[in-house]
Amino acid sequence: MIKHLQKIALVTTIGLCSSAALAADMNEGYLYDTRGNVVKSGTGLCWRTNRWTPAMAIAECDPDLVKKEAPPAPKTREMPPPPPAAAPKPAAEKVTLAADALFDFDKADLRSEGKAKLDDVLSKVKGIKLEVIIAVGHADRIGSDKYNQALSEKRAAAVKTYLVSKGIEPNRVYTEGKGEKQPVTGDKCQKMGQDHRSNKKLVACLQPDRRVEIEVIGTKQK
Repeated sequence: MIKHLQKIALVTTIGLCSSAALAADMNEGYLYDTRGNVVKSGTGLCWRTNRWTPAMAIAECDPDLVKKEAPPAPKTREMPPPPPAAAPKPAAEKVTLAADALFDFDKADLRSEGKAKLDDVLSKVKGIKLEVIIAVGHADRIGSDKYNQALSEKRAAAVKTYLVSKGIEPNRVYTEGKGEKQPVTGDKCQKMGQDHRSNKKLVACLQPDRRVEIEVIGTKQK
């Protein structure tokens, strides 16, 4: 008799444990049988308790009320950031000096007017990052080609000497002589008599050809 009671108690204990486990998994919004299944009517509808709310809906009974998880958003391919815009190239500061008063006839010595114009060039150089200064010497047509070529080179060299004396690095100044090959007077002085140093009218007319052209190449300082 005692053993029989012990068996009943054991079964009851197991039943209570099972019921407790089932109850833990049960939704309070629906009625469940002893096996943990939702109680349904003859037409297949689930029996709801008076605690039921739409938030308790389960797919078995109220599939339309169950929140469907939104499908994961497609992964968008992350585009690499655009490369930084290239910095604009610094504009070249190009200065050409029309130095028609640089030299007297048959001379390679700088005149005071020529020095003033070179000083003006130097003031402009202060505002740029200097790359090179090109000094190209010229001569008028009076005299031989060979003589005028040498004279034009001496004039360019005189300009370089002056620029260096004012602080320009010697390796920044390039000199060249063009002789009488590039006159700027054109046909202006063609019909003025003999090409001779004694022809004062012609010597005065050809003054613009006795020059050194200065070209300063560099970049503007920001």
